[in-house]
Amino acid sequence: MTTHSPALPTTLDKPARITIRGTTKTGRRLTIPRSVRRAAGPLGLVLLWFLTSATGVLPETVLASPVDVLKQAVELTRNGELPSAIAASGRRAATGFLIGAAIALSLSLLAGLFRLGEDVIDSSMGMFRAIPWVGLIPLFIVWFGIEETPKIALVALGVTYPLYFNIYGGIRSTDSQLVDAARMMGLGRLGLIRYVILPSALPGALVGLRYALSTAWLALVFAEQINADAGLGYLMSNAQQYFRTDVIVLCLVVYALLGLACDFAVRILSRRLLTWRANFEGGA
Repeated sequence: MTTHSPALPTTLDKPARITIRGTTKTGRRLTIPRSVRRAAGPLGLVLLWFLTSATGVLPETVLASPVDVLKQAVELTRNGELPSAIAASGRRAATGFLIGAAIALSLSLLAGLFRLGEDVIDSSMGMFRAIPWVGLIPLFIVWFGIEETPKIALVALGVTYPLYFNIYGGIRSTDSQLVDAARMMGLGRLGLIRYVILPSALPGALVGLRYALSTAWLALVFAEQINADAGLGYLMSNAQQYFRTDVIVLCLVVYALLGLACDFAVRILSRRLLTWRANFEGGA
């Protein structure tokens, strides 16, 4: 009995290809650059401010329009008042920041690296942090007078706390397994601090640096109300006496821009120093 296998087809039928021109999709989604998205919020607020001022919803006696603020910026820049005020405020902020950063770095290293330092320093810093540093202005005036010293001291005090607690927390959050591995490889105490502990504390220190810089400008706003004869606070005090909201808003905008510039610089520094660390940058 012979069995016949079914004949295999020699050719395969191919479906006809239909091409519709002009309707092909690439699958790409329209993305807005991050710089544009970051600027959308501030620009939207300025636009809302302009519209409410132009329509009379926001009277000039309450808040000057952005056009008036811009005119004052041009005028004060031409006569040199605004650049000299920014220079005076910048010197105070820089001096106070350097003093506060030196104090915070010294205390955080002592408290973070040594148990005796932690017992003596950390509890005291936690106690002093509960005291509002702005409330110390009258005491600073009694101690240091009304010249430059109380202004710089207030900025230094405001800078010290965020830097200290972030550096101290970064040191104490070092992975103990890394410390044990470094000791097994023969690293001494100095090598352990240099190659393991300080790099582990660097992210926290940079976070503290961002907070400290913003606090420095915030403290300067209060500090320059203490009998200042130069600086942005001096301009604001004079403008307050004559109800010049355009000058007051201009000074506040300059404070904000200076703080934003410092924050941007720290962001760039963080990207350079933390290239070894993989971070989550959020979804699209």
